[in-house]
Amino acid sequence: MGENDANKITLIPLGGLGEIGKNMLVVRYGGSILVIDCGLIFPEDEMLGIDVVIPDISYLLENRHLVKGIIVTHGHEDHIGALPYVLKELNVPVYGTKLTLGLLQDKLKESDLHRNVKLNRIKPRDVLNIGPFTVEFFRVSHSIPDAVGLAIHTPIGTIVHTSDFKFDQTPVDGEVTDFYKLTELGEKGVLVLLSDSTNAERPGYTMSEKVVGNTFEEAFRLAKERIIVASFASNIHRIQQVISTAYKYGRKVAVAGRSMANVMSVAAELGYLTIPEKTLVDLDEIVNLPKHRVVILATGSQGEPMSALTRMAMADHRRVEIVPGDTVIISATPIPGNEKMVARTIDHLFKQGADVIYESISGVHVSGHASQEELKMMINLVKPRFFIPVHGEYRMLIKHARLAEELGIPRQNIFVVENGQVLEFTRRRGCIAGRVTAGRVLVDGLGVGDVGNIVLRDRKQLSQDGILIVVLTLNKDTGAVIAGPDIVSRGFVYVRESEALLEEAKIRVSEALQHCEEKKITDWSTIKSNVRDTLGKFLYEKTRRRPMILPIIMEV
Repeated sequence: MGENDANKITLIPLGGLGEIGKNMLVVRYGGSILVIDCGLIFPEDEMLGIDVVIPDISYLLENRHLVKGIIVTHGHEDHIGALPYVLKELNVPVYGTKLTLGLLQDKLKESDLHRNVKLNRIKPRDVLNIGPFTVEFFRVSHSIPDAVGLAIHTPIGTIVHTSDFKFDQTPVDGEVTDFYKLTELGEKGVLVLLSDSTNAERPGYTMSEKVVGNTFEEAFRLAKERIIVASFASNIHRIQQVISTAYKYGRKVAVAGRSMANVMSVAAELGYLTIPEKTLVDLDEIVNLPKHRVVILATGSQGEPMSALTRMAMADHRRVEIVPGDTVIISATPIPGNEKMVARTIDHLFKQGADVIYESISGVHVSGHASQEELKMMINLVKPRFFIPVHGEYRMLIKHARLAEELGIPRQNIFVVENGQVLEFTRRRGCIAGRVTAGRVLVDGLGVGDVGNIVLRDRKQLSQDGILIVVLTLNKDTGAVIAGPDIVSRGFVYVRESEALLEEAKIRVSEALQHCEEKKITDWSTIKSNVRDTLGKFLYEKTRRRPMILPIIMEV
């Protein structure tokens, strides 16, 4: 990749391909880089103790002097969540719409970055010059307001990035996707289209968000007592529909869950959420209201252990107890991997006597992403020369690529790629031209990237077989055992019921130490590995378990 090669444009996904989340794309032309989105992903089950996962930005840090800015397309965590971590390393201007920056500002305050970062507000139909790029923003519908797609104009050609989108003809806020702009871009000619693949497996069209409003109407009309609605905190359209329907049926709304309260206050302050006067009440006040006058908006639609709804289901919430007669509406579908947690929460809610409405067929949730017919329509409107499916697991990218092929885009012009692969385009040709560092950086507490595969492997071993610590004191000169060995066990066996096993283990350790003493071995690491090997073999024979063994030697 020549520094001043003005005859090609380079695209490098650093996240969001082969996965749902952690979206990040590098656009490079000549000596300038533009970054689109900077998201996180939540950890998989085997990532024990990890809080969030962010993209590896080594490539950007190596080329930090070329980075002109980061554009964020909308305010979801998988598009803005990594910014507090990335901006610490790479302080460049950030561009986004009013709501997106409002939500981001909140996150940057928590990381104490809000004073140093330059946030630039844009709106749909704005045209910005950032370095050699002319960036045009167009409105798209999604499950959060103020989402935009991008057209990046360069001397080589135009790159269109759809962001997350669906074609909602009746959006809650009345802001319809800018079909005219998409057609105009297609008419002028688009070199590359990068399009959202999240629902590429789903035939037909995604239903309008208004459908959920009709379902709420019916549920609110039929519910005799309290209503509890769980949804994504960021789905402001959904929250708006709950508030409007509650107001219509004379119910007050209380909020349970910090993230929901934060997003609502930002959205209301910026004018994206209309809350009729005296509709919102504090959670503590609901005990004084008749049950048929109450709606609780809660986090926890994914069964997250610490969320409001899950704690209510487990009878562990300080202020809200589920009682027979409550109607609980779970207004979301489980993200892949969360199905068990959601099912467990629903079971517990039923056990507490609640009536739970959760089935996707009931119309209490619609997706924010385009289904196959809309994806085809996007390709037909934009008419790109080259096509790259983005935002989705590998099977979704393949499905989306096949849709593009059905529409007549030649197979050699469709690129299904992985994070880190480098794509180069001239006006006529496109190719995969190598790979850069890309991957996952794990965040645990305040540590960013300090927990890697080896630490995770240790955590896994500890969680499966426990730990044994062998403590002994040796004479510095002779290597003779002065005290011990003592064995401390955690998570391996219950000590009181396994005294014989641990006594025998001590004898084996003593024998191993004696053997070292006879052979005049005084090197600590050799003694430790002898103890570890002897004890490991013995415990595996007796228990078929492999605990972590930590010998600790003190010298006198």
